[in-house]
Amino acid sequence: MGIGPPVTALYVAEVSPAYVRESPHWLFKRGRGADAEAEFEKLLGGPYVKSAMAKLSKSQRGDEADTVKLSELFYGRHRKVVFMGSSLFALQQLSGINAVFYFSSTVFKSAGVPSESANICVGIANLLGSLFALVSMDKLGRKALLIASFSGMAVAMTIQATSASSLVSGSSVIYLSVGGMLLFVLTFAMGAGPVPGLLLSEMFPSRARPKAMSVCMAVHWMINSLVGLLFLRLLELLGPLVLNTIFATFCLLAVIFVKKNVLETKGKSLQDIEIALLPPV
Repeated sequence: MGIGPPVTALYVAEVSPAYVRESPHWLFKRGRGADAEAEFEKLLGGPYVKSAMAKLSKSQRGDEADTVKLSELFYGRHRKVVFMGSSLFALQQLSGINAVFYFSSTVFKSAGVPSESANICVGIANLLGSLFALVSMDKLGRKALLIASFSGMAVAMTIQATSASSLVSGSSVIYLSVGGMLLFVLTFAMGAGPVPGLLLSEMFPSRARPKAMSVCMAVHWMINSLVGLLFLRLLELLGPLVLNTIFATFCLLAVIFVKKNVLETKGKSLQDIEIALLPPV
């Protein structure tokens, strides 16, 4: 990891509302190198212009073809990264997060908590987890947050499964069910919620990013829809103990998958990430 401008500097003008400028990347692709240098000087300062232009030139040489064929995402050199991103989004949804979000009011209602108060509690847990992710993303790293998040979600879902078992009774059932749900939302927002979108945008090379992200998001919403449509029916067929145990198992599988397959992108340039993930042409 070298000293220099942030790895997103090549695209900062495209994503930051503080700059309503043409991005150096866009200018360079259209042969306006001098204008790109001028924009880099405004964005980064004079000392970083040469290194930023060198990285941009190197990136451009690898992205001469503006698009990739869809088949390349499944059978070509990008298939590993697409599989990684799709699997990460699938495991995110199979953890049961949207079942929790969609049907949390039912759990709180059984505990005698009004819907308004339930929504506030879930919102606070979600906000606190998101704030933790915001301040920790570049300190702890993406992979570490994902592992900690999915591990916490597995514990939280196990608590909810325990509340539906014969091991507890009386008011303990309510406390474990509500507590497990809030812990699940909190730990989800700490990593499994915000990290995959950022991680994938860093892992995909720019020429493949639009189609690859589209494929991964399609998987995300398909699994999301299936969980939402089937949750109540599965709850009736299997019961909360078995269903929550299945969700906890998917969370543990996500921990194993992240440990074995996900690359830590913290502190790495986009070129370093591409070299590490993609086989040579």
